[in-house]
Amino acid sequence: MLKPIGGLPDGVIGFEATGRLEASDYEEILMPAVREVLDHGKEIRIVLVFERFEGMSPEAAWEDMKLGIEHLTRWKRIALVTDLDWMITVTSLFVWMTPGEFKRFPVAKRDEAIAWAATTDR
Repeated sequence: MLKPIGGLPDGVIGFEATGRLEASDYEEILMPAVREVLDHGKEIRIVLVFERFEGMSPEAAWEDMKLGIEHLTRWKRIALVTDLDWMITVTSLFVWMTPGEFKRFPVAKRDEAIAWAATTDR
């Protein structure tokens, strides 16, 4: 399940994942937020928090891949906040496929991740 993170700086969207992600999480929660950013002509700056995670359905994995490819040039910054060893390993292997700038932060540095996602300079 994806839960929106409130109180983020202007121009940043964020979500906390708990349990297992399903396609409906993308369709009903993530995509509407991304579309709103795109409709306002902005680049996507996103914070994704994974403290505990039980994986994703094949349909959710497909939605994730489509989302990244569909708006490839509009992704600006992706901040991944996690201490999960397996997720750190997987993202380090596939970071070259990630659109925009990507940076991983430990859970204890969640606020730093949010600040980084909001930063407009390189």
